[in-house]
Amino acid sequence: MNGKLDKGDEKEPKLMFKELAGAAESLRSLRKRCGPVVGSEKIHLAEARGRAISEDVRSPANLPAFNRAAMDGYAVRAADTRGATPLAPVYLEIAETAGEGRCVPVRTGMPAPPGSDAVLMLEDALLRGREVEATAEVHPYRNLARVGEDVALGETIFREGHRLRPPDIALLASLGLANVQVWVRPKVAIIPTGGELVPLFSDQELLPGQAREANGIMCEMYAEIWGGSPRKAPIVEDDPDLIKEAIAENLDADLILISGGTSIGEEDYSPPILAEMGELLVHGLRITPGKPTALGIIDEKPVICLPGYPVAALSALYIFARPLITMMAHRTDLPRTVEARLEGKIVSRPGYLTFARVSLNDGVATPIMTSGAGILSSVARAEGYVLVPEEVEGREKGQTVEVNLIE
Repeated sequence: MNGKLDKGDEKEPKLMFKELAGAAESLRSLRKRCGPVVGSEKIHLAEARGRAISEDVRSPANLPAFNRAAMDGYAVRAADTRGATPLAPVYLEIAETAGEGRCVPVRTGMPAPPGSDAVLMLEDALLRGREVEATAEVHPYRNLARVGEDVALGETIFREGHRLRPPDIALLASLGLANVQVWVRPKVAIIPTGGELVPLFSDQELLPGQAREANGIMCEMYAEIWGGSPRKAPIVEDDPDLIKEAIAENLDADLILISGGTSIGEEDYSPPILAEMGELLVHGLRITPGKPTALGIIDEKPVICLPGYPVAALSALYIFARPLITMMAHRTDLPRTVEARLEGKIVSRPGYLTFARVSLNDGVATPIMTSGAGILSSVARAEGYVLVPEEVEGREKGQTVEVNLIE
């Protein structure tokens, strides 16, 4: 395919676009053709937030490594406090070791002194010169953290696939670990196409019909949030040879996202190129916005052709790219959801999966719009989205719905 499509070829994308497919079955077809990335790497804990570990992690030490006080008070031998009450206190001598009527002042986190097996809280003790009046009985290991009570030597702390959070990393660091073995991030190539596009952050003044290329940065950021390692190609003109060249240069990626050129216009080349270079699984989906989305395989790599309109692109990213990237990154996390009551009705297109944006306020969801694939501000004003299934005609005002939070 060289230069512009000839007149005979112009009809090809229209024919492919006639048969619309459902989102769920199309995603299943694509997922069957790919899997989690293979390969791991050792990285420093400071860089490990959000990464999925590639092997079970076992503790190299006991935590705590010694018996330690869990409260401010006095380290005692529990037996020496037997029977103590406010009306019948027990007197203990302050000393350097505990036991046989002696106690030692301690603060939270201090090692338990020799001879002690419990801590008498300050609230249950009255200081009388060099003696302590114990007004409560304590049992063995009361207010005392024992060796290995938090984590025992050799204990499995995290299983393979666990996604590391800040407290997880803090725990590993407290055990003396500096590095961790994690799955490599799937490489996500992003190819923006369109002769009308102008690079972001340039001083170039927009002419009528031009637009800043914003889908690429959105794809980059979401690919990273979802566990991928993104790289964005320069803007590619609406030229079949240039688009094919850009795809060929990125076939080392685990997933390719092509932005733009997915409809049925004269210069919408992405789906027919996908069919020529590999296998076009579907072009045209029963989702709104996002109907022109195309899915396929090139060189055993999944390819998602995203619509150029930003909200349609976002819809396709959440419905198709997110589950693929998280699966490839060995992650199982789903979008966070909350339940909310609809302040207004959501109108959906029968037979289509509808991506409806909503704002949230104190448990109430206000629909922003269900149409308008190019109006990115509708997403910027939204905290989440409601997916209305194909078989459902909208959602009624007052109905409780599940809202997927926009990351």
